[in-house]
Amino acid sequence: MNSNAKDDSKMGARDDRWYLSIMSPNTKGDKFAWLDPTSIYINSKAFSDLLDDLEADLTNVEFDVVAGLDAMGFVLGAGLAARRNVGFLPIRKAGKLCVDTDSVEFGNYSGRIQDMEMRTPAFPAGTRVLLADQWVETGGTMDGAIRLVERQQGVVAGMAAIAIEDNERTQGYRANYPCVSAVVPGSKWQAQCNAQFLESFNDYNAANTFPNAGRV
Repeated sequence: MNSNAKDDSKMGARDDRWYLSIMSPNTKGDKFAWLDPTSIYINSKAFSDLLDDLEADLTNVEFDVVAGLDAMGFVLGAGLAARRNVGFLPIRKAGKLCVDTDSVEFGNYSGRIQDMEMRTPAFPAGTRVLLADQWVETGGTMDGAIRLVERQQGVVAGMAAIAIEDNERTQGYRANYPCVSAVVPGSKWQAQCNAQFLESFNDYNAANTFPNAGRV
């Protein structure tokens, strides 16, 4: 059963997610992602609330290690690993690791073809791996990570992200794995993410992202 199903009855209570409104819009053009969620990480209250929400949704998901996808998945993945008291495994863009690796080719959100790699051996066969990335847009990066984990006979235990946009590939992920995201499926935030424009962009204020700004 998809872990998100248990949340449907709580949608109204869980739809606040105030920290999503401090994410900043893209100011540099089409070669970059359409928004920047890193302002959540630098704001201590926002980052703590983000991890609280994801950890709550992962209560019934069992995993032995969190694998973070290069690069911002490192931040989210390491935070979740520390909360659950499990190990953290970086899955990196090719050419960064100084140990033996396995690599795969994938297409990222911009349509570029890249390679990603994972140390080998990374874990014993049967290890349950939670995949963490900052944002799942086209799903190509996540697909590469799945292949790397399964090549070493690991088990993909689920996926975690700030947001998982709604498209054919991500619908397949939700059908096959427990998928949790700060952006709750069916919420106003999901609709805005699918449209790749947040209403909060209209009155975005960088000062709201400063460390310790936000709710008490």
